Amino acid sequence: MSTVDHPPVYDDLVNLLARSAPPDDLMSFQLSSAKQLRLDDLLDRNRAGTLTPAESAELDTFEQFEHVVRLLKARVRGKQDS
Repeated sequence: MSTVDHPPVYDDLVNLLARSAPPDDLMSFQLSSAKQLRLDDLLDRNRAGTLTPAESAELDTFEQFEHVVRLLKARVRGKQDS
């Protein structure tokens, strides 16, 4: 089973979503095209060292969101492997 380190504050929400949403939907989840383009732009700006403070905060939010998505997918995989 795959594990992802995380703060325990996420557990209740992640468990609820892992139980409630269709597993195939969770496993195939991806950002919309527009959001992915924005993330790519922020990552490019970050590599170039040109992020504004607001853009840095936005990138942090994307990273936190990605962490929750990884937790969800790990829980779904764990349920499928059981």
